[in-house]
Amino acid sequence: MNENKYDLEDRLIDFVLTIDNIVEKLPQTKLGKHIAGQMIRSGSSPALNYGEAMAAESRNDFIHKLKVILKELRETFICLKIIKRKPLINPVEDVATAYQENNELISIFVKSIQTAKRNKSKKNEY
Repeated sequence: MNENKYDLEDRLIDFVLTIDNIVEKLPQTKLGKHIAGQMIRSGSSPALNYGEAMAAESRNDFIHKLKVILKELRETFICLKIIKRKPLINPVEDVATAYQENNELISIFVKSIQTAKRNKSKKNEY
């Protein structure tokens, strides 16, 4: 079980590095600079907040921190969509790996939140 925790932590850290590689390639236009700033914050936040979630003070605090992670992942996903649609990076295939990983991480945290809420309900039943 601890192995999975560290796998997800490592995965989130690798995601930060992937986002950084994309941000470094963005053009120095108004939109490029704006997206770069937003994406470096939202793309690095999940890894940092995951550390906080692992030290949550209560089940509610844990769920709240997971929701923050999910919110930041969704923001990053929209940034990646903008980069692909414009396109701000050529070739846009450079964004494909980050896009897929971002989508998978969103799915993981949606399920994690559902599980944490379900476990909270079960605990309250006893």
